[in-house]
Amino acid sequence: MVVRISKGRFEPQRAAEVERLLRESEVALRPALRALPGLVAYHVGVDRAGSAMTNTSLWESRERAMQMASLREMQELRARFEALGVRFDEITNHEVLWSA
Repeated sequence: MVVRISKGRFEPQRAAEVERLLRESEVALRPALRALPGLVAYHVGVDRAGSAMTNTSLWESRERAMQMASLREMQELRARFEALGVRFDEITNHEVLWSA
């Protein structure tokens, strides 16, 4: 199993816009994500106090997780977030060592 983590940071005054776009992103992303083989779970979150957003997903393998890099819907949404001033950290893929 692999956990894929995408983190972005934004200016505090953009929080409402970022959260709105995160909520709206479900319409485009949910069907596209469900069509990808190997996806176990996907979570979208916002840290209002820290002006940060996170997308985490759990995959059967690293190869399956890498499908996200070329997912058209995700690329289009990233461009929209960047237009709002969101700065993304490098996306990381973590091999699961244990879980509860």
